[in-house]
Amino acid sequence: MASSNSFKLRCSIPGHEMDVRGLATAIFPEGAFVSVSRDRTGRVWVPNSSPDTGFSEMHCMSGHSNFVSCVCVIAPSETYPRGLFATGGNDNNICVFTLDQPQPLYTLEGHKNTAVCTLSSGKFGTLLSGSWDTTAKVWLNEKCMMTLQVCTENVWAVTILPEQGLMLSGSADKTIKLWKAGRCERTFTGHEDCVRGLAVISNTEFLSCSNDTSIRRWQVTGECIQVYYSHTNYIYSLAVFPDSQDFISTGEDRSLRIWRQGECCQTIRFPAQSVWCCCVLPNGDIAVGASDGIIRIFTESEDRMASAEDLQAFEDELSKATIDPKTGDLGDIKLEDLPGREHLNEPGNRDGQTRLIKDGQKVEAYQWSVSDGRWVKIGDVVGGSNQQTSKSVMYEGKEYDYVFTIDMNEEGPSMKLPYNVTDDPWLVAHNFLQRNDLSPMFLDQVANFIIENTKGHVVGPAQIGGGDPFTGGSRYVPGSSNDGSGFGADPFTGAGRYIPGSSSNASAPSGVADPFTGKGAYSSAAQRQTSTNIYFPKTDGVTFEQANAPQIIAKLKELNEGAPQEHKLSDDTMGSLEQLLLVVCGANSPETPPTIQQISLLWKVSHWPEVDIVFPVLDILRLAVRHPQVNESLCGEAEGVQLCNHLLSLMRPDGRPANQLLALRTLCNSFSGRHGRALLVSQREAVLSRAADLAAVFNKNIHIALATLVLNYAGCFHIQPDLDAKAQCLSVASRALETVQDKEAIFRLLVALGTTVASDQTAQDLARSLGVGSQISKYSTVSEPSKLGECCQLVLKELQ
Repeated sequence: MASSNSFKLRCSIPGHEMDVRGLATAIFPEGAFVSVSRDRTGRVWVPNSSPDTGFSEMHCMSGHSNFVSCVCVIAPSETYPRGLFATGGNDNNICVFTLDQPQPLYTLEGHKNTAVCTLSSGKFGTLLSGSWDTTAKVWLNEKCMMTLQVCTENVWAVTILPEQGLMLSGSADKTIKLWKAGRCERTFTGHEDCVRGLAVISNTEFLSCSNDTSIRRWQVTGECIQVYYSHTNYIYSLAVFPDSQDFISTGEDRSLRIWRQGECCQTIRFPAQSVWCCCVLPNGDIAVGASDGIIRIFTESEDRMASAEDLQAFEDELSKATIDPKTGDLGDIKLEDLPGREHLNEPGNRDGQTRLIKDGQKVEAYQWSVSDGRWVKIGDVVGGSNQQTSKSVMYEGKEYDYVFTIDMNEEGPSMKLPYNVTDDPWLVAHNFLQRNDLSPMFLDQVANFIIENTKGHVVGPAQIGGGDPFTGGSRYVPGSSNDGSGFGADPFTGAGRYIPGSSSNASAPSGVADPFTGKGAYSSAAQRQTSTNIYFPKTDGVTFEQANAPQIIAKLKELNEGAPQEHKLSDDTMGSLEQLLLVVCGANSPETPPTIQQISLLWKVSHWPEVDIVFPVLDILRLAVRHPQVNESLCGEAEGVQLCNHLLSLMRPDGRPANQLLALRTLCNSFSGRHGRALLVSQREAVLSRAADLAAVFNKNIHIALATLVLNYAGCFHIQPDLDAKAQCLSVASRALETVQDKEAIFRLLVALGTTVASDQTAQDLARSLGVGSQISKYSTVSEPSKLGECCQLVLKELQ
């Protein structure tokens, strides 16, 4: 069989609808492999009959309720002679499949409310999993045999070494650990950032890759015997060629790299930013999955290479890509210093070498191909490093007043932020964070960056405190006031925000504002006996009351105008929603109840397919569900489960923060009615499990809403004791406290813990076994706000 000694495209497989996150070679059928994706499916691909060089889908597997992020193949056994497929997902589950049915044979549950991001299989059906819950677990025959407490950060990679009993884990703490019989035998250090992948070379050697752009070769005795450099961004995956020490790697620099005898001998660029995963097929071909949802197969065999037309089509697709200069090895760019097209007449020095040339006012990137002996265009470079201008700038075919380069220091390269002076900087910042899948915690930072760097060229009326891009209302600024009086309205309850020693009620003595409602229920330490506990148990629900009906309607109308024609709401619908909002906010006569038609319309519109702009409708739902008639109608036995499922779908970890926030607040407000409380108690396990995932979203408003939800549940189960429910409340609160930083959210979580354990010895024992006391003790000395330290001391007293 002829070989070109250089890999070229064999075929492209566009079977998945989202990023392909994991690949593994199948044992059966011959030449097959399995892929998993963010589209929540796994698929088995088999080679077509010669002379067709492509692959066909043989089997589709589904069973995860969230993204599928990893896959491995479990070796054949007497029971399953064709082997099994194990997939791990962001639903914290592992699903195990056969080739005979699309649904899981069984599901392994044990990782705690977070992603299973890596899997490896060993002899005798052993399965090793790693998770963001900081653990690795060993499974055998559908049971978890042991849990390895790896570190305090995410476990990104695991693998089982050929020697029985030896296992490896790689983590976000930059280390690799060697395990034997459940005990850590050795820790490998050397990487300078998260360890993202592991691959076994032999019984005594393995490879690791990292966000630090390096690959390291290790001996199991602890020595690092070689470090490989070629990638220019995060490296996500590794795979070793059969019966060889040569290997391949993929990463965030849009590349697959082939390594022979310790050197990078070939670089293949992709028309996709993230090249997530790779595997080597039994015949030596390479399968690669990327963020564009396409699997591409590469081969050295000339007999299996794609046609000249398909090769040219792949090259053309690559040439049309846009590249940020910080993504690859392009460096800082000064247009005036770049050579012209004649520079491409000079040959390159190595495969994968990049060269920039100037073509008019454009910058094009080329890569040297040793096998073809020519420069291949790999994309157009969009702007230079840190460029910004106040002149008209073209970006993605549109003209903008400014195009900024933003570096968020998160997992990924710099990104472009286009902006016109007629835009709302807060809404632009919000959309930018969503478009690039960035944490909402950067909203203020990005918006202020826009304001500061547009030289004050902001068109339109200024909003006091800034416009909230989620509700259209005045944005909350700590220490400010929405009405210009007192100490400011609490943006979460609508009442006077609690400030120690202050009062939101002129008739109340200083320092008596209730920390939740602002009413005269709280007295300072000097005014009460130290043994008095005014914090918990708290059995009445905490709700989010703040409402600015005119601004909500104005935002809804504005977004409706920009919606596609087929999804625009009619004038009658808009009028009905406005009327309902006024009714539930008390603006109309109290004798005028909401109509069944208005409630049904609200339910229907809350499913608006335009998920980016549905949040004003969700804000109306959040306010409406407090009304007894709406609470009964939407939370009753017939419709309640549908409402709950809809809100949970909006709370997906990959969802829009605005929708996540308002779904959480709607759940909290549902506790205000009898039907809502009954519904949420019945759906407690699903609601709290999904809500717990949002602790990883770095947004203080979401954290406060999450803490309030846990608190409301704790109040329910203080009145109606349920040990399983209390255990989940303790678990979710404890987990949230690991990431939450906002003091109000922490306070509400402490109240939830106190309410859960108050007067319940079994709950107190459970809290002690979870280490809650040591976890929260650091808050006992907090003096600002004083309620935080005081509440913590009272919880610790319960746990003594």
